[in-house]
Amino acid sequence: MPRFSVIVPVYQVEEYLTECLDSVLTQSCADFELIAVDDRSPDGSGAILDRVAEGDERVKVLHLAENVGLGRARNAGLDSATGDYVIFLDSDDTLTPGLLQAVGERLKSCDDPEILVYDYARSYWDGRVVRSSSAPVFARSGPEVFALDDRPDLLELLMVVWNKAYRRSYIEEQGLTFPAGYYEDTPWTFPALLAARRITMLDRVGVHYRQREGGGNILATASRKHFDVFDQYDRVFAFLDGRPDLARWRAVVYGRMLHHLNTVVSKPGRIPAGDRREYFRRAARHCARLRPADYRPAPDGGRVRNELLSRGRYLTYQAIRALARSRHAATRAARRIL
Repeated sequence: MPRFSVIVPVYQVEEYLTECLDSVLTQSCADFELIAVDDRSPDGSGAILDRVAEGDERVKVLHLAENVGLGRARNAGLDSATGDYVIFLDSDDTLTPGLLQAVGERLKSCDDPEILVYDYARSYWDGRVVRSSSAPVFARSGPEVFALDDRPDLLELLMVVWNKAYRRSYIEEQGLTFPAGYYEDTPWTFPALLAARRITMLDRVGVHYRQREGGGNILATASRKHFDVFDQYDRVFAFLDGRPDLARWRAVVYGRMLHHLNTVVSKPGRIPAGDRREYFRRAARHCARLRPADYRPAPDGGRVRNELLSRGRYLTYQAIRALARSRHAATRAARRIL
C-alpha cells in the first residue's frame, strides 16, 4: 500500500500535462501511486497518459467512457485509490519539488492527522510565481495538531481540495464525494474541515497554480453554470443539518458563502450580463432561507456589497460598484500625472 495516492483528473490539457505529471514522478519521495483520470479528453491527453504509464509502474490510467466533469472524474480516481493519504492535483498545475517528502515527514511527526493543509503560489505565463495572499495564516503560531475551533482562520483560505492531503480512511468515514457542476470543491472542503478532529499545517508552497494568459480557466468563462454555486452551498448546509454538533459553525459558513457569492458575481466574465438580475434574485431567496439568526456581518471592506447581494439589491449594488471603479480610475490617472 503506497503512502500517497495522487489523483489527477485530465481534460483538454495536452499543452501542460507532461509538466504536471513530471512534477509528481520526480518527487524525492517515491512512495506513491499516480492515478490519472482521462475524462474523455478530445485532445492527445489520453495518449500522453498511456505513454507515461508504460514507463512507470506507479502510474495508473483510467479512461472514462464519457465526459463526466471534474468532480466525478475525481470520484473515479478515489474509487481506485489505495494510498494512506489522498492528494488531488489539477492537470495544468504542478507539485513543488520535495512536497511529498515534506508532507510525509509532517504527517509522521503528527501521528497521522486526518488533514494536512499546505499553501500554493500562482504561476503566471510571464514567469512570475506569487505566493497566495493567505500565507500569513500559515505563519501564525498555534498547536501543531488542532481542530477547527483552535484555528477558525483556516476557513479564510481558498476553499479548494488541491492544497491538502486527506487520510483516505477519513474520506471513507465521512462519505466524502464530489458532486457534479461548478464549484464542486465547496461541498467537499467545508465538511472535511468542519468534521475533522485532527488537522495540521505545513508552511510551504506545495502547488503552483497555473494562471493562463488570456484566461483558460473554466470558472473564468461566462456561463449560467455559475449558478451551480447555490446548489453547492445547499449541500454544505444539508451536511450541517445532519450534524447538530457543528451548529456553531452555521453563521461562519454563511458569512463565507456570502463572500463567495459576491466573488462569483463581481468577477468579470462569469455571470452573463443578461443573467445578473436573476442571480441577485436567486441570491436573495437563497440567503433569506439560510441566514442564521446569530449571523453578524464582518466589519470588512466587502460588507456593504455582501449585504446588498443577500437582499437582491441589484441597482444599488451596481451603482456602488460603478462608483468604486470611477474612483479607482481617477486614482490611477492621478498617479500617472504625478
